[in-house]
This record gives sequence, structure tokens and C-alpha cells, in this order.
Amino acid sequence: VQLQASGGGLVQAGGSLRLSCSASERTSVMGWFRQAPGKEREFVARIRRNDAHTLYADSVKGRVTISRERAKNTMYLQMNSLKPEDTAVYYCAASRRTPIAIMEGTYEYWGQGTQVTVSS
Repeated sequence: VQLQASGGGLVQAGGSLRLSCSASERTSVMGWFRQAPGKEREFVARIRRNDAHTLYADSVKGRVTISRERAKNTMYLQMNSLKPEDTAVYYCAASRRTPIAIMEGTYEYWGQGTQVTVSS
């Protein structure tokens, strides 16, 4: 499975961005992780294909919405009220199994990162 992420960019604090991730094949779960400079990669959100159940990290809850288009094997991350601390490289991930949502090691497939920079 190949994943293609897009939509990153530079935005001012309080602004919005929408990230997209397209998968070449069907997967059961898709998610987003991010890695800020000097920090470890961390879980952001994930969505299940069959029931669209979502899960969010506390740090983004209420500001971020993950969604998917099943027919297109595409996932989106709508990010609002962005903060400078949201600055990171955002990675999309996917699994055909049942990954532990917050554990990156349980996702088999990864896309290239897309840079999100939030200026203060």
C-alpha cells in the first residue's frame, strides 16, 4: 500500500489547514502522526474504515477533525485554530489489521511527511 500525503504549508496562528492522504489500496485504519523538531513522533488522530470511528490526541481534540472517503481510499485532517506548537512534519499511516491507535509501530504503511508550519 502506498500513501500520498499533501496539504501542508505555512499558516498564521489561529488559521486552518486541511491535510489529505490517499492510499493506493483499501486499508482498515488510517491515521495521522506528527513529529516536531527535536521531538519523537506522536499520534494525532485515526479513523476506522468500516464505521468511521475516530480517535484524537488530547492535544488536538476540539481543533482537529479526521474524516475519510471510502470510495477514494482517502483520509483528511481538517485542522483549525492552529497553534505554533502544531508545527511539525505530519505523516499519514495505515493498517490492514487492528493497530493500537497511538502506537506507530502497529501501522504497516507510511506516507512521506508533509510540513505544517504555524507562525505566531
